Amino acid sequence: MSSAAPPAELTWRGIALGAVLTLLFTAANAYLGLKVGLTFATSIPAAVISMAVLRRMPGATVLENNIVQTVASAAGNLASIIFVLPGLVMIGWWQGFPWLTTAGITMTGGILGVMFSVPLRRALVIDSDLPFPEGRAAAEVLRVGSSSRAGEADSALGLRILAWNGLASAAFAALAQTRLVLDTAALWFRVGAGATGIAGNLSFALIGVGHLVGPSVGAAMALGLAIGWGGLVLLLTAEQPMPGSELEAWVGAIFRQEVRFFGAGVMGVAAVWTLVRIAGPVLGGVRSAFAAGRARGDGRLLAVEERDLPITAVILVALGLLAPIGGLLWSVLAGTPLEGHAIMLIAGALLLVVVVGLGVASVTGYMAGLIGASNSPLSGIGILAALASAVLLLWLFGRDGDPQATAALVAYALAVTGIVFGVATIANDNLQDLKTGQLVGATPWKQQVALVIGVVFGSLVIPPVLNLLGASFGFAGAPGAGPNALAAPQAGLISALAKGVLTGAANWRMLGWGAAVGVVLVALDAGLGRLRCLRLPPLAVALGIYLPMKLVLLLVVGAMIGTAYERWARHRTDPDRALRLGTLMATGLIVGESLWGVAFALVVYLSGSDAPLALVAEGANGFGLILGLLLFSALAAGLYGSTLKSAA
Repeated sequence: MSSAAPPAELTWRGIALGAVLTLLFTAANAYLGLKVGLTFATSIPAAVISMAVLRRMPGATVLENNIVQTVASAAGNLASIIFVLPGLVMIGWWQGFPWLTTAGITMTGGILGVMFSVPLRRALVIDSDLPFPEGRAAAEVLRVGSSSRAGEADSALGLRILAWNGLASAAFAALAQTRLVLDTAALWFRVGAGATGIAGNLSFALIGVGHLVGPSVGAAMALGLAIGWGGLVLLLTAEQPMPGSELEAWVGAIFRQEVRFFGAGVMGVAAVWTLVRIAGPVLGGVRSAFAAGRARGDGRLLAVEERDLPITAVILVALGLLAPIGGLLWSVLAGTPLEGHAIMLIAGALLLVVVVGLGVASVTGYMAGLIGASNSPLSGIGILAALASAVLLLWLFGRDGDPQATAALVAYALAVTGIVFGVATIANDNLQDLKTGQLVGATPWKQQVALVIGVVFGSLVIPPVLNLLGASFGFAGAPGAGPNALAAPQAGLISALAKGVLTGAANWRMLGWGAAVGVVLVALDAGLGRLRCLRLPPLAVALGIYLPMKLVLLLVVGAMIGTAYERWARHRTDPDRALRLGTLMATGLIVGESLWGVAFALVVYLSGSDAPLALVAEGANGFGLILGLLLFSALAAGLYGSTLKSAA
C-alpha cells in the first residue's frame, strides 16, 4: 500500500503569490521607512491574504500558506535597506539609484543573511526559550485559517478588519493632502536660557506601529523622548545660544548635530552587549549544524525540524557570494582616487562583511526572538556597521585631506554598510519566519529556499521604488531637496557618522556620552528584568532619542492604546483571538497609509507638483488642525470600537 503524498509546501503558485505580495509590501515598507524611520513586519498580513486567496484552490495547505508569508515577509523586511542606501544620494555621490548596483548590494547581503542564519536557527529557535511573539502570532493565524469552518470565518473576518482599517488610514492620509485638514502641529518655546518644543503627526501608521511594539518598547521610546527633548535639547540650546531669530531652526540644528549622535552612542553599546550575551548559544548552534550534516552523510533520517540546508552548502554559497560582492565594491571604487588601493580596500571590506555580518545576524536574530521583527531597532545595527566600516577604512587608508578621496571613502563605507545591513535585515526576519515554520511543522530547508527567493524578488523591486520616491519627494539634506523631502532619518544619521569618522569631524563627545549612558541603560534594563518589572530595551530608548519628536509622540500614544486593548483582550472568552484581531487592525493602519504614500508618490511624479491634490493654499485653513484632530480621533475611536465588538 503506497504512502500518502506529502502535503503541498514549496509550490509554484505559492511562490507566485508571494512575489505579488512582495511588490506591495516592499513598496509600502520603503515609503514608511523613509518617512518615519520605521518599518513593519509583513508576515501576518501576508499569511491572511494568502489564506483568503488559496483556500478555495484544490490542495492548499497551511504549509503552502507559510511559504507565501515567508517569501513576502523576507522581501518586505529587506526594504529596510532604505536605512542606508539613500545616504549615497544625500551626500551627492549618487544622483539616483543605479539598478544593478542597488539590487546587487541588497541581494548579496540578503542571501548572506539567509546563509548566516541557518546555524542560528538551532541556537535561537530550537534550543532557546525566546518567545518570538510575532512568529508565534503568524503561526496561530496560519493554523486558524487552515482549520475547519470556524477557522475560515476567522480568516475572512481578519481580512475584513485588515482591509477596512487600511482604507480608513489611506483615506485620512489622502484627505490631509488636500489641506482641508492638517495632520502636523508643532510648538517651539524657550525654557530659561534654552529651548525645546512639542510636535506630532496625526498618522494612523504611527498608531499602528505603536500598538504592535507594546508597552515595553513604547515606554522605552517615551524615556528616550524625555532624555532627548526634555533634557539634552534644553541643556545644549542653553550651552549654544541662538545664532539668529528662528527658534525652530536653532532647536532643529541642535537636535540633528548633537542629540542624534548621543543616541548613536547608546545604540552601539546596546548592540555589542546583545552580541556578548548570545555568543555561547550561537557557537553551540554551529556545532549542532555540523553534527546534523554528519548524520545525514551516514544515511540517518533526520526529523523534519532538523532538515536545514546542508551546512557545507551554506558555507560554499556564503564563500561564493564574496566574488560578486567584491565586484560590486570595485564598481564603487572604479574611477575614483581610491582605485589604486582597490585590492587592499576590497579585501578589508570582505573580511568585515564576514566577521561583522555574522555578529549582526546573531544580534538581529536574537532581537526578533525577544521582541519581534517589527520591533527590532535595525537602525542601531546599521549605525554599528557604519562605524565599523568607517574605522576600518580609516585604518587601511588613513586621512590625507583630499576632498575627492574622502568623498569616495564615505561612499565606499556606505556601500559596505549596505551589504552588512542586508545581512542584518534578513537574519532578523529569517529567524522569526523559521519559528513560525517550526510551530506549523514546515520543512526548514524549503523555508530557507523561499527566503532566498523572497530576497531576490525584493532586490529587483527596491531600486525602481527608491527612484520613484526620490524623483517625487527627494531626500532631506540631498542636493536640490524640496520642502516635502522624505526625512530618511536613519540614512541621514548613518551617512553623517561615516563622514564624521573619515573627515575627523565626528561628534565623539556626544558619541562618548551616549555610550556611557548606554552602559547605564543596559544595567537598568537588566535590573528591571531581575525584578520582573517592565523592561526598557536600551535600543528602543536610543530610537526615542534620535527620531524626530513628531514621529515618536504618536507612536508612544499608539503603544498606550495598544496596551489598553491587550489588557481588555486578555479578559475575553477567547483572548488569543482578540489579540490576533487587534494585531490585524494595527497592521491595516500601517499598510493603508504606507500604500497610499507610494500611490501619492506616483501622482507627484506624474504631475510634477509637490502638492497635486491641494485644494487650499498652504496656511489658508486656520481650522484645519482642529478639524484634523477631531476627525482623526473619531476615526480611531470608531476603528477600535469596531474591532472590540468583533473580538468580544
